[in-house]
Amino acid sequence: MIENRLRFIRDVTFDEDRSQVSTGYGPENMATLRNLAINKLRKNGHTNIAAGLRKMSYEPFTRPLNLLGIAP
Repeated sequence: MIENRLRFIRDVTFDEDRSQVSTGYGPENMATLRNLAINKLRKNGHTNIAAGLRKMSYEPFTRPLNLLGIAP
């Protein structure tokens, strides 16, 4: 169930099926980065991943770093 929910979010929110990354380990690495983003947003209380991504994009040089815990 959890895997299906994660896959659905990656398909719908990140439009993963149309990704241009297709060689080497690129697709696996991008899936890992997408999973990291989803899990960090959930851990910080975002239940709607698309809304969380929008909120992070309002201040792209500070909010994502704060979310990851590596802000200066």
